[in-house]
Parts: sequence; C-alpha cells; structure tokens
Amino acid sequence: MELTWEVVFCLGVAILIHILIFVFVMGKRSKSILDRHVVVTGGSKGIGLCLAVECAMKGANVTVIARDEKMLEGAVALMEVVRQRPEQKFQYRSLDISGDYEEVARVLGELEKSVGDIYALINCAGMAICGLFEEVAVADVHKLMNVNFFGSYNCTRYVLPKMKKAGDGIIVLTSSLAAMFGIYGYGPYSASKYALRAMAETIAMESRVHGVSVTLALPCDTNTPGFEEEEKSKPRETKIISGGGGLIEPEVMARAILKDALKGNFISTVGAESWLMTMLGGALIPWDGFFTNLLHSIVIGPMRLFSYGLHKYFNSVIRKCAKEDRASKALKAEELK
Repeated sequence: MELTWEVVFCLGVAILIHILIFVFVMGKRSKSILDRHVVVTGGSKGIGLCLAVECAMKGANVTVIARDEKMLEGAVALMEVVRQRPEQKFQYRSLDISGDYEEVARVLGELEKSVGDIYALINCAGMAICGLFEEVAVADVHKLMNVNFFGSYNCTRYVLPKMKKAGDGIIVLTSSLAAMFGIYGYGPYSASKYALRAMAETIAMESRVHGVSVTLALPCDTNTPGFEEEEKSKPRETKIISGGGGLIEPEVMARAILKDALKGNFISTVGAESWLMTMLGGALIPWDGFFTNLLHSIVIGPMRLFSYGLHKYFNSVIRKCAKEDRASKALKAEELK
C-alpha cells in the first residue's frame, strides 16, 4: 500500500509539473516571420519541403536551397499554392552547400540582395548511410560529414554574425535522435549528427545574449525519400532496433520544428518516446524553462533503469541476429558438402 501511494504521489507531481510547463514554457509567445526572409536548405523534399511550405503559409518570403533544380521548381510551385500575400517572394537556388564556404557565402549574399536579409535559417539538408562501422566506405563517411555537418556549418557561419549585429534571428539545425546515443549500424551517421548537436549547443550559448535563438531539431524516423534511401543500407539489427517507434509524417515533424523555432525553444522533438530518449541522452542539453528541468530532476533517476533495460534489449537483438547468421552460414556450409 505504501508503494502504491508513492507511485500515486509521483504521478500527481508529474501531472502538476506538466501543467506548469504548459503555462510557463509552452505559453511563450511565438516570433513572427511575416514578410521575413527564411532560407530552408534541403527544401526540395521531405521535412525541408514541408518546412518551406509551413513558412510560406505564415507569410514569409522563402528561399529553398538544394541541388536538384527540377525538384526545387516543384517546391516553389507548391509554395505558390499556399501563398498568403500577393507580395510574397518565393525563390530557389541550386547549390552544393557542403562545398566551398566562399561560394556558399557569395550565393547567400546574392539571395539577400533580391529578397532581403536572412531572418531565419533552417538547416535541413542531410543524408544517411548505414552499415557496420568498418564496412562503410571511407568516401561515404566524408560525404556524410560534408553534407550533414559542413553544409549546415557553411550556411550558419555566414548568417550568424549578421544576425548578432541585427540583434535578432533564428537558426535551426536539424540533427537526429541518433545524436543522443550511438546505435548499431549508425556509426558515421551518428557521428555527423553528434557534431551538429555540439555546434547547436555552442552557438546557442554564444548567441543568446545577442538576441539570436537556436533550435536543435531531433527528428525520429520520418516518412521521407531520405528515409527510404536510408532503409537500403540499414543492417537487419538496425531496422529492428529503430523500427519500434514507427514513422512520423514529415508534415507533422515540420510543424513541430517551426513551432519550437518560433517560440525560441532549443530542443524540438515529436512524441513521448523522442522526448524520453532526448532527456536520457542529453543531461547537459540546455532545456528551456525551470519547470521542464524540475520534471527532469524528478524522473531522470528512475529512468536510468529504463535506459539500462533498453540497452539490454538492443544487445539481445544484436546477439539474436548474430546467432541466426551463424546458423544460416552453418546450414549453407552443410548444403555445400
């Protein structure tokens, strides 16, 4: 009976804290991007395209950047469908943002001349290549770092000093839940997303005093063309481990990211599972709001046991798959005799 009352008490405290979070944190006023210039990298498909459309629906002037010109034209056409004001400006630019910084800076400068200073930069360009650490080609690892990290670095490097000088601005860095802890089959990919997480935390600490807000988006598996491509290289173990959470639609993820960015929240996740993984994997992440951190202080201790169990489950999946692989190889060897 005593344990039951303790559980009831803890649940009551958790509910109360959630209410306080809603009142004091979720109730923060959103910034407006009406008539502001928003640049979305990776804006031709997936979450990036949905973010571009969401920004257009909020009255922003939107520039989408990617490499495929035909898909970029389609993105602009889609924004035209949701146009809110006759004077809104939509444009695209085909650019490899992972390349030379000087070229990226030159192009962004040209875009600002035609549409205005960049008020919000949403870094959404990225890719995933999965596989056992030693089996991923070295060239692919460099490609992952170039696209996932240096692409965001180059664009952010250009806008950050200008935003600091203006005393206002929004930067979104799209990382992944894989940045919270290493997962079987995600080695180099996780490393590239860890780098984005570290960059976001550093920039947020350096820039908050200058009026620039930074949001670290941590999407879970999302139903995008990129995810379909990712599935092709995923080991069986990775599919089992990551498959339990289901798929989020890109429109849902985009709305959540933009909402958090406009409210100035540092972390953006969707769903209880993602929130839990982020809380467990990032104790030093600067979560917004006193009551959010109070909630973490109450639940994170017991949740360490959950974390232990989760890793036990991951390891059991890996052992089971390894056992099945050995049995399959032994059977084939017998058949060849």
